[in-house]
Amino acid sequence: MEKKKTFLQGALIMGMAGVIIKFMGAIFRIPLGNIIGDQGLAYYQGAYPIYVFLLTLSTAGIPTAISKMISEKSATDEYWEAHRIFRASFALMLGIGIATSAILFFGAGPICQIIKNPGAYYSMRTIAPALLFVPIMAAFRGYFQGMQNMAPTATSQVVEQFFRVVFGLALAIFLLPHGLEAAAAGASSGASFGGLFGGIAIFLIYLKKRKSIFKNIREGVRKKKEKTSSIIKRVLIISIPVTIGASIMAIMNFIDSALVMRRLQNGAGFAPDVAEQLYGQLSGMVASIINFPQVLSMGIAVSLVPVISAAFQRRDMDFVHKNVELGLRTAILIGMPCSLGIMVLAKPIMLLLYPMQQASAISSSSCLFIMGIGVIFLSTVQTLTGMLQGIGRVSIPVINLGIGAVAKIFCTIFLVGIPAINVKGAAFGTVLAYVIAAVLDYRAVKRLTRTKFNLGLTFVKPIVASVIMAAAVFGAYRLAGLILGNALSTIFAVLVGVAVYGVVILAIKGITTEEIRMLPKGNKIAKIVEKIQR
Repeated sequence: MEKKKTFLQGALIMGMAGVIIKFMGAIFRIPLGNIIGDQGLAYYQGAYPIYVFLLTLSTAGIPTAISKMISEKSATDEYWEAHRIFRASFALMLGIGIATSAILFFGAGPICQIIKNPGAYYSMRTIAPALLFVPIMAAFRGYFQGMQNMAPTATSQVVEQFFRVVFGLALAIFLLPHGLEAAAAGASSGASFGGLFGGIAIFLIYLKKRKSIFKNIREGVRKKKEKTSSIIKRVLIISIPVTIGASIMAIMNFIDSALVMRRLQNGAGFAPDVAEQLYGQLSGMVASIINFPQVLSMGIAVSLVPVISAAFQRRDMDFVHKNVELGLRTAILIGMPCSLGIMVLAKPIMLLLYPMQQASAISSSSCLFIMGIGVIFLSTVQTLTGMLQGIGRVSIPVINLGIGAVAKIFCTIFLVGIPAINVKGAAFGTVLAYVIAAVLDYRAVKRLTRTKFNLGLTFVKPIVASVIMAAAVFGAYRLAGLILGNALSTIFAVLVGVAVYGVVILAIKGITTEEIRMLPKGNKIAKIVEKIQR
């Protein structure tokens, strides 16, 4: 029975950790933006997309492969082979971490010349050690996720983010008198400290659980031993398409870091310092807000892979259908209100978060509005990708996102070069990429799993509740604005939105009591919900 639990509990753990992480990230990014401004963010963001790209190459695919392969082995009680998969993958991750860290550290100079951002040089070198620590940590995460235990991953992520924020902000402030380049480098070094302490945390968790791990190995089924070379080969077969797919996201950010700056200067005719400020608004201010909702959908996607893989291994298609439908609906229940809420409060949110950079906050609010449209599609893409990976069709989301990325490139080239649109063209391009990928992934999941979605429950009810919520948020902000300032009015409107959405979605039975019972303390919550729905 334990092996047939749905993804909801794991998604809840990952979602809670994600919210904590993003809250700490806001504690980091918002003061950082106020401290070093647009110019400093341009140096910081010049290094960060390159780091994320290399990190994606080293960590995106292999942990997913570990999770999928281990969940399949644990479904048949082959815990010995599951642990051998982990050990082989750990060695592979260590080698990749050493290589990518060296590439960024020693290649910082040429990379800065290519992206025409020499001020990012020190930021690249100080963030490079993180590329060694994080892949090691990711191997442990993949192992625990394959066992459908999300708590170690969540704990290590929180520890990693905590030390990233503490060291990053402290060093940015300490180095600010030495110039914006030095301050940005101090902020970047936080990722390296975070990776180090996060790795230590998950290793300690592994040591604590080592006794029970080896107890399962002794009591489990032992079949013919698979060669280590064969294990690595299978890991690579699964991970390479996943890595390519995840790299497309990083490539899209890299495109923005290189293409947007060029088009703003050569196409739209902006001066270099103005172009840097506009890019800093999009990548440093707006992106940090848009990334917040996706942590919840990422929790769903990560939890779906081992659950669906194990069910697929057992040929339990009814359980696959149940999790596929529930997974997509959960993503929409979360993504739709976030999307409309961001659109309605785009300008107030920017002014709330960046009070010391008011001109930049107002200027970037239009980008936030546009990117808000893409939140629901990004949530859907991430969730559907987890489903396709779970059933072993890892190349399909790669191709679909690749098609979206190509569309983004052409959209960005054309629109950013128009002075009146400028950096907003990159936001339009990103949304277009997510829309295309979401539609194609949805069609693929329906065709391959033969899941029949309840259209009213999956799409109509979340949309209705979200539209009502958006209207309530708009009205609450306007009314509160008559007597309160922007900050308090925005917070009040958000709280009203949460309350209204929760009441409406329960009143129209957009969430079933059966699903609520699957959550921790679900029986008690379900009884309260049943009273509301009567």
